[in-house]
Amino acid sequence: MHGRKTLNRHAALMNRMAQTLGVNLTEMMLQGKLGGDDWRAAVVRCSDCPEPTDCLHWLSEHDGENGHATAAAEAPDYCTNREMMARLRAALATDQVLADAEGEK
Repeated sequence: MHGRKTLNRHAALMNRMAQTLGVNLTEMMLQGKLGGDDWRAAVVRCSDCPEPTDCLHWLSEHDGENGHATAAAEAPDYCTNREMMARLRAALATDQVLADAEGEK
């Protein structure tokens, strides 16, 4: 079992990863695209990652000006939540296509 400090650290890493990928995890939860149990499982997966230092380096490479992340197309191969992040990005893309089509009517 992971301690609170470890879980909080990895929740922050996961949030930074999501931001770098253009995903707002809070918004995904509000829209029902990410459940609370799914979020908790993702934090635990992140906590089990064997490469947290590599993740920090990867994230720092995507740090832009004023604390805003520069966008990345996908999570690194070693990311334990790579599939979840890809699924959430795909949901965002689908929502955008639907919104664009609705706007054209």
